[in-house]
Formats: sequence, structure tokens, C-alpha cells
Amino acid sequence: MTTPTSSDPIKALDEASFQAIAHSRLQEVYGPRADEVMRRLSTLLMHRRDALESVSSTHEGPLWNERDQWLITYGDTLIDGDRTPLAVLDDFLEARLGKTFSGVHILPFFPWSSDDGFSVIHYREVDPALGDWPNVQRLAAHRDLMVDLVINHVSRESLWFTDYLAGTQPGRDYFIEMDPTTDLSQVVRPRNSPLLIPVPTRRGTRHLWATFSEDQIDLNFANPDVLLEFIGILLFYVEQGARIIRLDAIAYLWKEVGTACIHLPQTHAIVRLLRAILDHMAPGTLLITETNVPHHENLSYLGLERASSERHEPDEAHLIYQFTLPPLLVHTLTSGEAMTLAGWLRTLPDLPPGCSYLNFTASHDGIGVRALEGLLPDHEVEALLELMHRFGGFVSMKANADGQDSPYEINITYFEALKGTRRGPDPWQVERFLCSQNLMMALQGIPALYLHSLTATLNDHEGVERSGRLRSINRHQWDMKELDELLDSRNTPTREVFLALKRRLDIRRREPCFHPDASQQVIDAPSELLAIQRGPLADGRRLLAIYNVTDKRQPLALDALDDTEWFDLLDDTPWQPQATLAPYRSLWLVTST
Repeated sequence: MTTPTSSDPIKALDEASFQAIAHSRLQEVYGPRADEVMRRLSTLLMHRRDALESVSSTHEGPLWNERDQWLITYGDTLIDGDRTPLAVLDDFLEARLGKTFSGVHILPFFPWSSDDGFSVIHYREVDPALGDWPNVQRLAAHRDLMVDLVINHVSRESLWFTDYLAGTQPGRDYFIEMDPTTDLSQVVRPRNSPLLIPVPTRRGTRHLWATFSEDQIDLNFANPDVLLEFIGILLFYVEQGARIIRLDAIAYLWKEVGTACIHLPQTHAIVRLLRAILDHMAPGTLLITETNVPHHENLSYLGLERASSERHEPDEAHLIYQFTLPPLLVHTLTSGEAMTLAGWLRTLPDLPPGCSYLNFTASHDGIGVRALEGLLPDHEVEALLELMHRFGGFVSMKANADGQDSPYEINITYFEALKGTRRGPDPWQVERFLCSQNLMMALQGIPALYLHSLTATLNDHEGVERSGRLRSINRHQWDMKELDELLDSRNTPTREVFLALKRRLDIRRREPCFHPDASQQVIDAPSELLAIQRGPLADGRRLLAIYNVTDKRQPLALDALDDTEWFDLLDDTPWQPQATLAPYRSLWLVTST
């Protein structure tokens, strides 16, 4: 049997295979209750099949190619008077970016009560302040749409929580009650807020599990009703046009006293079940896991080790976020040494067909630092955190099992994170920032850019003061009149960065060596340079990406730069060999031989 690749036409998982896989996953989660839950799942899928047939027929293949480039944004990052923000976003994408981005990730656009959308009140509604489902469907008609499945927790203003307080169904058994004297010291925490929160109910005060905040109450997936409810929500999003489903905070899904309550086998089994459902009901729909954890833990959501031991193709997430890249790239460009980054890139495993990375530098969250564990010594991490403080950023903390707090993420815009080196701010901010984006775009996988990276957005300290949340520093709302003026005026960093990134993205999407599956090799280079080869492709074409990560000219003496005739994609001209590379200069050199 020929192993399919991401370039092959997409085929649905057949009924018999799906039934066997789904039942096996349910056994892993619910044991002897698997038969009952399987019957209910089959009934649910039967009722959704007709609505999904027309959607799945539009994703006939391939899974991805070099034209895949995604934008990350909130639904209301762009505002224009009384116009619907989702319509403003769609018009901006069409007018300013055209085909530059193949997909857009609209962060949670549902009614919410806190955490800028990640405390969902109604999963099947669009926040009226943003627009409606036709607005979402219009965006999905123009490009691939990524939607968040906020699956770990729900707002305490939700109807489910109201049911819980009243002791009525269905929400009565949707949450996790815990005796507050229970020893939960082993639980891995992404926050330093209390894990259990007291809640007054008709049955007296109960203590509920709340991983992220007192307004985000964790759901009880030991109750199969909860899982089936979310499978219905998942398929509803696909019906509305979603092509990519992002599983938010998925690592914490399953709880079991006496364990770390992160990455548990039941969590992985549920991800694999969701993947099988999508492969069966809506083939071509992609599943991506959001797990801000050290790199080896993050990789587990591709299911590579299990697939290898069981001798079958990976069947978990299609994509994982490269959480190590954002902080490691800031370290590289502020310290001027590329050896650590090059060493980490060399450790990345060759991925099998149908698996890839989502490469990014900035998102709506901060720059996570957990992924640096084991890569940078403590004093280097401390130096990075201190530098980010100097550049106007903050540091969010998490609680540890020993009762101490430790850094979890840096809150700063990526443009401001690169305003200087360890010596302080300097005139190279734009060039340094563009180097970071050029480097990210060249790596194996699919690149995703946060809208505030496109606009070189500064730290929003006023937003932090208004909201009281550190993450607001990187969640500025642009008034379209102000943004248009900056984009249309000469000599603004916003215009310079926007046009430069658009041009590079348009170059990238036309280059076959940037196919997510094209091989990647780190080339030996001095510590001041990073050199990566993509390819060779079947026709012999290969690409050499070279970066000066310092604020000084560097000798360009690489064995990889042989006598081959290279073409410089960024300058759109045959490359003339040169002795040095300017500060933060990038080269994308290609040859077909």
C-alpha cells in the first residue's frame, strides 16, 4: 500500500475503519461504557452527515502546500465606526492583502465574559458586537478559516453553569467538584491563581476545578455527555465553514487525582477520536493542538512515538504550534548568537506525511518561556526576561508544585521585543524584526503571522491599564482611519513593515521549496549566521536561506555557497557573490540544479 502524502487527494476514513477506531478510543477513555457512548456518537453523526457533505466536498486536496500562510487576529482588532468588525476585517484582507494569506485564524468570536473571548458563554453564537454567522461564512468563503474549540473550560455565565448552580440537567454534572482538602500538589499549573474555587450552590458551597481563572470553570470529560456536546459543537463549526480547528488548552483536559493532570492518556485518546471524526465526516479539515509546554511534550500531540511502535500512520493532530521558536528567536536576535537556535532546529524530527508544524513568532498570548526549559541555562533566561522589562514588557507567572511561582510568558509585542540588543535600544529595530519574520517564514511547516506583526504595533500600556490584564499589551485595537493613515503615509514603521512582509509572503507562496513537507537541513555556519537548506525537490531545486543575526557586517564564507548559479528571490535578480552580509540581512537563494 502506498503511504499518502499531504499532496495526495484527500480521502474520507471509511465507515468500517471509523467504527473500529472510534470504539477503540472510547474504550481508552470510558472503559466498559464504550458501547453505550459509541451508540450515542453514531446517532449524533448520522444527524449531522447531510449538513457536512457539501462542506467536506470543498476540501478534496491536498492538505497543504507552499501557498499556505495564515493570519492570526481577533475579530475586532480592526474597528471602523459602527461597521461590523468582522466585515471590516474581511474588507481589509481583500483590499490590502489579496491572496497573500490562504487562511485566517479568528480568535474566539463567541459571546464571552473574560479573557478576551476564551471564557465562552455561548459556543454556537457569534458575539453581536462582532457580527453574525453570515459574516463568518463570508470570511470562510474567501480563505481557509481557523476556529477555536475552547474545550477545557467554560464561562461561569454560561447556561451550563446556571444549570449546575440550580442542580438541573444538562449542566448539573458538567463540572468537577473536589474536596478542598485533597492533595493536588502534583497538578501542573499554567497560572498562579487558586486551582479550586468556592461556589455557593443550592446544595451548599462546592469547590470546582478552575485551571485558568475563577471565571473559567473546567469541564468534566469523565461525563461522556460533555464529550458528545463538544463533538456536536466541533461539527457545527465545520458546517459554518471552518477548515482548521484549534484545540485550545487541550493538554489539561483530563483530570485524575494523584497525577500532574497534563498530557494524560485519556486526553490523547480524545484528540485521536476528534481526528477520526473529522477524517470520516469532513476529510481535509485540519486539527491543531495548542499546548504551550516544553518541546518534547508538544511533539507528543502528533502521536509519532505511538504510531511508530504500532506501525501505523500518525492519527492525532495534523499540526502543532512551534512554541519554542518565539522566545528562542528573540534570544537569538538580541544576543547575536545563532548556535542555540541552530542546535534546536537540528533536533526537530523528520515528520511523516500528514503532520507538520505551525511556525509563528507572535500571537494574542505572550511569548511563552516554558519551551526554553532545557535549551537555555537559567542565567540566559533571566537575562532575556530583564531585557524584555527594559523594552516595556511584563512577565506572567505560573504556580509550581513546590508552592513557588516561576515565569510562564513574556507580555510584549514582538516588534517591541526586538527594539534592540542586550546593550539596549538601537536604530536596527525594523531590520531586526524583519529578519525574525523572514527566518520564521523559511522553516519547514506553515507560517502564521499575528496581525500586530504586520502593523509593527507598539506596546499598548494604556490597554493594560484599562483592562488590568498584562496580555492586553499585545491586543491593541486599531481604528481603521488611524491604521490607513499609517499605511498610506511615507516613512512610518507601520508602512515599511507591512509592505516588506507582504512582499516577502507573496514571494514565499510562489516558491515550491517552501512547501511544508520539503526537507530541511541546518547548514554549518559561524555563530553569527544561521543557514538553512530547504529541499532538494524532485527536480533538483533547492533553497538556501541565510541570516545575519547580529548588528555588524559578517563574513559570508559558507561551503554551501558553491559555484552553483544562485538566484536571489528577495532581490529578484541573479545573485552576485559577496564577501559580507549586512546586519540582519536575509538571503533566499534558489537553484534548480
